Amino acid sequence: MDFNRIVYKSMAALALAALMSACKVAAPAPLPATPTLPAFGAGTDSTSLSDLTWREFFKDPALIALIDTALYRNPDMLAAAQQIEIARANVQMAQGALLPQVSGVGAVGAERFGKYTMTGVGNYDTNLSPNVTDDQKVSDPLVPDYFLGLRSSWEIDLWGKLRKSKKAAMARFLASEKGRQLVVTSLIADVAHLYYHLLALDVELETLNRNIELQQIGVELIKVQKEGGRATELAVQQFMAQLLNTKGLKVEKEQEIVGVENQLNRLLGRFPQPIARGRSLYEQELPEEARAGVASEMLRRRPDIRMAELELVAAKVDVEAARAAFLPSLTISPYVGFSAFNASLLFQPASLAYGLLSGLSAPLLNRNHLQAAYRSSDANRFRAFSAYQSTVLTGVQEVMTSLNEIENYRKVAALKEEEVNVLQNAVETSNDLFAVGYATYLEIIMAQRSVLEAELNLTNTRESILQSTVRLYRALGGGWQE
Repeated sequence: MDFNRIVYKSMAALALAALMSACKVAAPAPLPATPTLPAFGAGTDSTSLSDLTWREFFKDPALIALIDTALYRNPDMLAAAQQIEIARANVQMAQGALLPQVSGVGAVGAERFGKYTMTGVGNYDTNLSPNVTDDQKVSDPLVPDYFLGLRSSWEIDLWGKLRKSKKAAMARFLASEKGRQLVVTSLIADVAHLYYHLLALDVELETLNRNIELQQIGVELIKVQKEGGRATELAVQQFMAQLLNTKGLKVEKEQEIVGVENQLNRLLGRFPQPIARGRSLYEQELPEEARAGVASEMLRRRPDIRMAELELVAAKVDVEAARAAFLPSLTISPYVGFSAFNASLLFQPASLAYGLLSGLSAPLLNRNHLQAAYRSSDANRFRAFSAYQSTVLTGVQEVMTSLNEIENYRKVAALKEEEVNVLQNAVETSNDLFAVGYATYLEIIMAQRSVLEAELNLTNTRESILQSTVRLYRALGGGWQE
């Protein structure tokens, strides 16, 4: 007897040691340190363009109407909303895993037991017992089995595996919310970008039309001078070639306008149609000068950085849940209901049956699926950290690049305006000199070509000022507030 006890104790000790060794999992490697973020600007005031809603930022009523339409009908917005619903369903699923599962069960079965089995012999002896009534005798050869009741299964979250899974699902749900905000930010910026580009194309088209009218007058004048012997056919051909070139640029610009309108209609979720314009390019109101604030404020505003941060949190929790999967799990499985081998007696009080089964189990052999899940979650943790770090670096780069654009483009626009004025005077001067024979027709053509190019460049610079404010607003994480 003592020897058997020693054997039993030894076997129990070995089983416990094997169980403990199976539960050991190496801790994940630490993540690298995140670089210290710089501060934007010397002051501590964090007020910036991102504190404004997009309705306060954009002043053009026509642009506001376009953005409203895009937010309501854009396919990407609808997809982002469904992504949130998917994440919300995952949270509900993870939360449900913490609660006991209760199922209503109605089962019917029949079984024939061999005569040389414990159950078969037991049933035979039971039927011969004088203590058994006719209702209690077991059917032969088939033994029916009827059950109607409730069965439950509940895994007790001893090590927090299920709670960690719920935390990861919640982090991804919040990340999906930030993802929707990122889609809204990008959509608003894209609509504003195309709208401002469309206004710039309108101004360029007006410039080309105005130059075409002036060049047509020039062609008529040079023809008159040719008839008077003061110009040659070559001069007429040069003036005509310049006019044809400008007309060709006009057609190209008209096609470009059609293309931009179609792109804008695509963002609005509708088929191609004319885009209503509001204020002209030169009438657009610029927001007050931005104050970028400190880097921590920028981090809290940018939805892409916040989204990457939440994805990193979820990835870290996934690793903890994967480690907890190696630990023993406790499952409780109670049931209650009516059970009988005679259907007519199923709902008798004596047929009431209930029970409770609890078990502690841990993986010992063939843990490849657990190890693979752990390695995958750990690799995903490093991937999420790299994505977060890349998003932060991109955000810093975009802010620092965009901060100087508005002021620099304003300086460029001032210089371009002076250039246009000088070249317009040069055209008038060349016409006067040509009239008295002190300038050639080539100088007139060059002057007209130069002023056209300068006017188009000025329009592009004016557009760049507006586009830079949109880029800065998106870089600071603004534009998603509704």
